[in-house]
Amino acid sequence: MNIAKIMAITCLGIVAPVGAHAQVPSTPPPLAAEVIPNVEVLPSDYPASWIMVHDFNFNAMVDGRGVVVDTASPERPVKGTVQIAQFGNVLLPRSKPEIYTTGTYYSRLSRGERTDVLTIWDKSTLLPKGEIILPGGKRQQQVTYKNSFQFTNNEKWALVANFTPAQSVTVVDLEKREILSEIDLPGCTMIYPTGERGFSTFCADGTVSTLLLAADGTLASTETTKPILEVDEQPLFAMPAMVGKTAWFVSYYGQLQGFDFSGPVAVPIDGTFSVGTAEGGTPEWRPGGWQVIASDAAGRLYILMSPEGTEGSHKSGGTEVWVMDPGTKTRVARIPVQGVGISIDVTREATPHLVVARADSIVDIYDANTGAFVRTLGNVAFNPQTLSVFN
Repeated sequence: MNIAKIMAITCLGIVAPVGAHAQVPSTPPPLAAEVIPNVEVLPSDYPASWIMVHDFNFNAMVDGRGVVVDTASPERPVKGTVQIAQFGNVLLPRSKPEIYTTGTYYSRLSRGERTDVLTIWDKSTLLPKGEIILPGGKRQQQVTYKNSFQFTNNEKWALVANFTPAQSVTVVDLEKREILSEIDLPGCTMIYPTGERGFSTFCADGTVSTLLLAADGTLASTETTKPILEVDEQPLFAMPAMVGKTAWFVSYYGQLQGFDFSGPVAVPIDGTFSVGTAEGGTPEWRPGGWQVIASDAAGRLYILMSPEGTEGSHKSGGTEVWVMDPGTKTRVARIPVQGVGISIDVTREATPHLVVARADSIVDIYDANTGAFVRTLGNVAFNPQTLSVFN
């Protein structure tokens, strides 16, 4: 090789032994063709660690959704979603492999002809398998409350709250996919299933009305209590914690009130009691958040508490969860939470876990027995508003 050729190779930054052959990179094997569509199917009976997170999606409320989440999976907690649409609600049956949602749609997305619909989703595929049109364009629209969409008649019927602003309830036969009746609720709100085929509702005058339904879904009878709710002195958060057929409500000021909904009429449990007090409240500890009370399989109650309780702070969220034994009316534990929680629920696993949805949209998991932080699931939803366990 002459000097000129060596200099040319050196200038190019390439120095190779005289007589060496260029190395040709080997060609990687082609990737296997991906089968499209490739959709996983979920079990029809979800594990006890799975919950439904209602993502209200405030930045795009027409696209609300229910997110199926495995609280035991830090790597892949989101299993799928169902659409709940605008100001919707979700209802989880125990007796069928289905999920029910109500939502409102407009023909031009945010305007035009309104359609209210109850949708039946398959739990395995998370695909819609049926729908029932709710007539009248009157389904109650609000930031989601669980007790504006409930079961009765052993989960054969659904009860849907309406607001026009007159209040009423639409009775829907989920098996026949048809509307059975509409029942007026003047001055009363929310739905609390009562007995085998009825529901109770709280009224503005402090009374509680229980409505018994006939076999055809129409109103058979109504029984109203004397005024028992202290609406001005101890207003109650609308979503209770259920222990069997007993509903435990907590007031804005930390008083616990139970109602027995197992019989034909609602029966208040004698004696309210306080969640108690603690040092460090500035000015005092009060319940705060959206879904502020939950229960576990043992019947203990969990209340989300804020040390900054003042008039009007009931939606501000909390930094601790206080655990109450309603049998002894005593507090048995305090669980500090990370960030500011707005909604809580407790799984029915062998080792129950406390699920906390935070104001910054993070969802965290705690050991409900010890209070120890277990893991964070991160942002599984844009705005996790309510939590519901499947089992």
